[in-house]
Parts: sequence; structure tokens; C-alpha cells
Amino acid sequence: MFSLRLVRRFGTAPHILATNAIASSVEKASSVRSNVRKPSGVDEPALIKLKNERDPEKLFNLFKANAHNRVVVENRFAFEDTVSRLAGAGRFDYIENLLEHQKTLPQGRREGFVVRLIMLYGRAGMTKHAVNTFCDMHLYGCKRTVKSLNAALKVLTQSRDLEAIESFLSDIPFRFDIELDVYSINIVIKAFCEMGILEKAYLVMVEMDKLGITPDVITYTTLIAAFYKANRPEIANGLWNLMVLKGCLPNVATFNVRIQFLVSKGRAWEANKLLAFMRRHKKFPEFPDEVTYNLVIKGFCRAGFSEMAMRVYSALHNEGYKPNQKIYQTMIHYLCEAGDFDLAYSMCKDSMEKNWFPSVHTIYNLLEGLRKDGKLAKLDKAKYIYRLVLKRIPPFPAAQIETMKSILSRKLN
Repeated sequence: MFSLRLVRRFGTAPHILATNAIASSVEKASSVRSNVRKPSGVDEPALIKLKNERDPEKLFNLFKANAHNRVVVENRFAFEDTVSRLAGAGRFDYIENLLEHQKTLPQGRREGFVVRLIMLYGRAGMTKHAVNTFCDMHLYGCKRTVKSLNAALKVLTQSRDLEAIESFLSDIPFRFDIELDVYSINIVIKAFCEMGILEKAYLVMVEMDKLGITPDVITYTTLIAAFYKANRPEIANGLWNLMVLKGCLPNVATFNVRIQFLVSKGRAWEANKLLAFMRRHKKFPEFPDEVTYNLVIKGFCRAGFSEMAMRVYSALHNEGYKPNQKIYQTMIHYLCEAGDFDLAYSMCKDSMEKNWFPSVHTIYNLLEGLRKDGKLAKLDKAKYIYRLVLKRIPPFPAAQIETMKSILSRKLN
């Protein structure tokens, strides 16, 4: 494993990614102020044409023709959308042409703009181009900081190439005299966790602490989540204790990670205790948040304690929160599973009237449950759910609507 100590002191490992020189000619253009901000929803003809153009070659030519148009160049959505569509068409040559051209223009001297180019190369899966863009910044008069280094590092980690990541970390910061920060380390730790090399991820945190880069709550939460996901709760819990011992307090995301693990293991009552603790020790208005409530509700529903799920649902209201779509979906699904179709109907009605629809299979189960009772009142409820289904925007597929209709008609005939 690479040593983070080398990043600050020696940096002896060779850089394996080639650096391509950009064109030396710089086209004359009016200077672009760094504080330019154009709204993305304006009706400039160029933006409309870019949005509507579907032919990759015409799209490329249209964007190239507007390379000096600040309304286009400074519009993040237009840039990202153009690159995404060209990548989808496999025209990486067009992407390279457009982005390399942008470097030669006045905006290429702004680090924030170059960071965007690096991320755009990453979006297109052109990792080498992204890293080379960072390495070549001095060629077009743009100053580097840890901000642009982190952008290149983030794109590189998406490749999941361990050798390239370690080589980058051992060489690049030293070569350009840039010290890593906590965000740099969090990028690496997250990548290693996603790659399943949790021991390496943990050792990165240990090394960073030795170098005086204090791990933050994101560092700990990323590692805790990864070890819980790997079913290694003893290490995750140890990291939690270490975090608190070091004076780094868990945030709502950290609590939610732990609650999610408890719910996955069927330990709904323990999850509820954590929720109660969060309610007693509010740090922020959103502590706990809707995710916390949804996880505990799901835990009680899965464990068959629908009454407790409703109590938590009521507590959510008492805290001033409004149930979101996911909470409705969770409650309706598990109430149908438990056979509580009256309560499921009430929640489904409320949800659908907000244009929040549960899955089609949950609707099937609800209609079947109401129909089987045979009582006229429940049949009326089933019919009302069906009428709401017909109002959905966008509509359900015709085959699914026909299935719902047949569920009702079997009893009505």
C-alpha cells in the first residue's frame, strides 16, 4: 500500500499517466469575468438549439460555434448535457475537441472552470484526459490548488484502478507542491470502501491522522457504513466509539447508518431507542430527519409491529415533519402485508392525492385485500383507489390498469 507520508515528503513513485501538451495557440476572445452567472432556464436561442439538437455532429458544431458565448459556456446544464449526449453517441473525439478548445480560451485560466472540464471528462469516462487536464494547467496559465487536485483524484477513483490511484497519490501532490486535505482523503477512503478493500481504507485514515489531517465526521461515517454493510459491526461500533473519543460527534447520517444496520438485522426496538436518543438530543432542526423515521417505521413494519410503526409515524407529525413519498410507500406496503387494508387505504388515498403512488404490486395487493372483504364500503374504497389510479401523471401502462380493473370486476360480476 502507498504511504501517505510520501505525499508530503518524498513522492518517489513515477507518474504512470502521460501528460499531453495542449495547443499553444490562444484564440483572441473577450475576457470572461469570473463572477458571471447566467440562469439555466432563460430563452436564449443558442441554449434552445442545443437542447433540441439530436444529431451528434450538428450538436458538436453548434456548441463549437458558441465557444465564446458566455450564456452557453457558463451554463453548467448546457455543458453537461452536451457532453453526456456526445458520450452516449460514442463521439469521444468530439468531446475532446470541445473541451481542449475551451482550455485555450480566457475561461481556461480560471481554476473553477478547469475543475468543471475535469469533471466533464470524468462524466464521459475519459479518465486519462481528466488527469492530464490537471497536470497541464500551467500550460494555459491556470493556477492549481488542492481543489483541482481533488477533482482529478475523484475522477481517477471512479476508474477503480488501484495501481493508478496509488501512483497518483505518491507522485502528483509532491510534483506540484500541493498538500492533501481532509476532502482528498475522504475521496480515497470512499473509493477503497466501494472497492471492498476496507482495511486499506482504514489505514488511510490512520495515516492521515499521523500527518495532522484530522478525520472528520464524513471520514468516520463512510468507514462505519462500509463495515456495517460488510457485516462487521464490531469494527463499525469501534469506529463509532473512536470518533466520539476523538471529539468528533456523529451527525444525522452517522445515526442513520447505524439504524439502517439494526433494521436490516431485525433489531427494530434498538433502532427505535436510537431514534428516541436523537429526539432527546437535538443538534439541528433536521436531527432526526425523515430518513431516520422511515428506517424505524420500516423496521417495525418488517418485524410485524404495525402499531409501533404507527406510533413512530405519529411522532414524525408531532415533530413538525410531513411524511414524504418513501414513508408512505413503506407504510402502505407493510400494512397490506399485515392485512390492515383499512389503514392502508387511508394512507394510500392521502399519498395518491399528492400524486405519490406506491408500486403497482402494492396497489394490486390493496385492491385484492379490499375486494376480498366483500363489504360494499370496502368495494367503494377499492373503486376510489382505481379512480385515483386513472388520474396518475404520467399514467400507468395500459396492461397494469387493465389488471387492476379485472381485480375489481371479478368481485363485481
